[in-house]
Amino acid sequence: MHRFFTAILSHFILKEETLNQNFIIGFMAAMVGIMLISFNGSSNFKLNPLGDILALLAALVWAVYSILTKRISDYGYSTIQVTRRTFMYGVTFMFLTLIPLGFKLDLGRFSNPIYLGNILFLGLGASALCFVTWNMAVKILGAVKTSIYIYIVPVVTVVTSIIVLHEQITLMAFIGTVLTLIGLFLSQKREVQKNG
Repeated sequence: MHRFFTAILSHFILKEETLNQNFIIGFMAAMVGIMLISFNGSSNFKLNPLGDILALLAALVWAVYSILTKRISDYGYSTIQVTRRTFMYGVTFMFLTLIPLGFKLDLGRFSNPIYLGNILFLGLGASALCFVTWNMAVKILGAVKTSIYIYIVPVVTVVTSIIVLHEQITLMAFIGTVLTLIGLFLSQKREVQKNG
């Protein structure tokens, strides 16, 4: 859904995107493919309205973040500077929400090397480095084109599970992978035609 929200917001805010047939077909193919990969062999399909709404809101917030990042990069600000400021505001507001919850900061926990290593990995690797590379991609490629590549995450997961975990690919996962790649291809084809 992130790609869909990003394209719509980009169309109205950045005036860069128009929704056409390739976008709709590519989006639908990728969504069906991702669903096939996600629910591969699962007989326990349940709707969770609160969780589903939160997931949609998360996709919408990420789309807004991508659009804002693109708009800010157009003003010539450094990617690292933008990421640093974003993190500062995010951590500040996160701590403000913890106050009414009775959160107590216990720095003694970080004397344990496992906890310290985990927080350093999450803070520097899984957060800071990933946000910097995402912001650089948005600056260079644009918000919509960068968001196209989120479609490839489930495909990478399937391929990695085959290589690393030696899992057998099921027919449903294979069809889902093919549909996701077709959706990605159609989205890329659309971008090439627009820029070409």
